This record gives sequence, structure tokens and C-alpha cells, in this order.
Amino acid sequence: MELKWLEDFLSLAETGSFSRSAEQRHVTQSAFSRRIRALEAWLGVAVVDRSTYPTRLTAAGEAFKGPAADLVSRLHAARTLARGQQPAAGDALVFAVPHTLAFAFFPAWLGRLKRTFGEVPTRLMAGNVHDVVTTLVEGGCDLLLCYHHPSHPVWLDPARFEGLSLGVEQVRPFIPRQMADNPRWQLPGRPDAPIPFLRYGPNTYLRRMTDIILDRASPPAELALQYESDMAESLKAMLLAGHGLAFLPTSAVARELERGEVVSGGGAAWSLQMEVRLYRDRANMRPGLLRLWQHLITAGAADKAPDA
Repeated sequence: MELKWLEDFLSLAETGSFSRSAEQRHVTQSAFSRRIRALEAWLGVAVVDRSTYPTRLTAAGEAFKGPAADLVSRLHAARTLARGQQPAAGDALVFAVPHTLAFAFFPAWLGRLKRTFGEVPTRLMAGNVHDVVTTLVEGGCDLLLCYHHPSHPVWLDPARFEGLSLGVEQVRPFIPRQMADNPRWQLPGRPDAPIPFLRYGPNTYLRRMTDIILDRASPPAELALQYESDMAESLKAMLLAGHGLAFLPTSAVARELERGEVVSGGGAAWSLQMEVRLYRDRANMRPGLLRLWQHLITAGAADKAPDA
């Protein structure tokens, strides 16, 4: 049994909707459904009545809901207690950041911030989108840095969390420089010679952004899947090795673009713009955090983000 199965079940019990809960949990609906079935297999009983709409829990599901919530709460409390035994971070601000932003956007942004604000002692916690959002919600960090797109927003209660917009980032198709003059490697490609494609894993945020680009494309892209990974850095490494086309945030290949190692694999129709947002818990009153937050507002380095 996995903790995330219990958290999935409690989300479904709250929303009554597989699709809404899948969005809240930052997974595809099919993956969410598989995890609910895995929980049922472990329990040996159905917790969801699939013969009705909207979704309702079975009698067993209703009976399990209270103990499940208590168990999740106890596990998180135990983790918080264990973390409390670590050496204190001192004055360091703890950032929870998805892997792609941690590798690319965050170092450059922090460098610009130091020039206008001064030194910022920092501890970085990198993970997938779900894990870093959970870290903020559970009080495990001071600040959450994440992507935002209207089709896949990060669900945070605006009464509890405050957000700032740090700018925008484009996801674009890139190909190796040596393929720049090869028409086969330019989107949309040809049915008789599809473009070798490097794709994100199915439960990643950037996979969803890529799918939006491809789903709206006309004519459709002709792609031949060669490689799949959850990590943008892994796709970039395969791209640089000449294995195919990859959709990447521009910050992830900024240096490679300057050096001419990669080029665009398609025009503006094959790109998508995301917002980069920074969030904090309004109840977190650490002086260093409040000074930084006020600086970001007054220095014009960020705009107030709309409610998530």
C-alpha cells in the first residue's frame, strides 16, 4: 500500500469526481483510476460505486474514509516530527522547485535577485510538481516556484497562499544543429518520414504542455517516438546527442542556443507560453521571507498572480 493511494482516495471522497481529483493530484485520469483500483485490490473491497453518477463511495468506502484520513494525518505528522530532528536551516529560505525549473530558471533568477536584493541564503528542495506543491501545503518550505498554465493550474487556496508572477517561459520544439538544414526534422514532418521524437513521461507537467501544442496542431505532427523520460534534462541530453526533437522550456537550452548547438524545430504555432509563479503561505511570518516578498513587489520584479 502506498500513501499516495490514500491521498487519492480522500481527494475523490471530497470532490466526487475522478477528473477533478486527477487534476488536484497532478496525474492523468487513467493513472488516478489505476491507483484507486490498486487501493481497492489492497483492501480487498470496492470503495467506489461505479454504477452511479456522480461518483459515490460504497459503504466500505464510507467506513474507510475516517481511518484513512487519520492515518494520512498521522504519517504526515510523523514525517514533520522526523524532519524537525534535522539541523536547522538557519536563515536560509527553503525553496521547493520542480526539477526543470531547478536546473534552468532558478539559478539565473537567483543571480538577478542577488544583484538587486543582496545575498539570499537558500536551500533547494527539488521534486516533481505534486511533491513540491505538497511540500508547501505541509509547511516543509518557505517558497514554491512552479509553472502555471490556465489549462493545468496549480490548486492552492488563495485565502491561505499568496502568489507572484515572475515572468513567462516558452515551451518550444528544438532539434540538433546538425539537422537544421534537413527538412525532415522540421515540424510538422512527413508521414513517410516522421521526425524522431523525444517525449516526456505521461504524468509530467511538461508532457501536458506538449500535448496541448500537438493536439491543436494543424496539420498534425508526424512523429516517431524514440525515447521517453520524466526529466527535461534527460531529453536535452538525448537531443544534444542527435537522437531527436524535444519540446523544452527555453531557459533549459539558453546556453545551447547561444552556442548554436540547438535550433528551433518549428515556428510560433508549435510553441506555448507558461507563467512562472512564486507562492508562499500567508501564515509564514519569517522576517527574511517577508523582506524578500516585499522586495519582489516593490522592486517591480513581480506582479501579483491571480488567484490559483
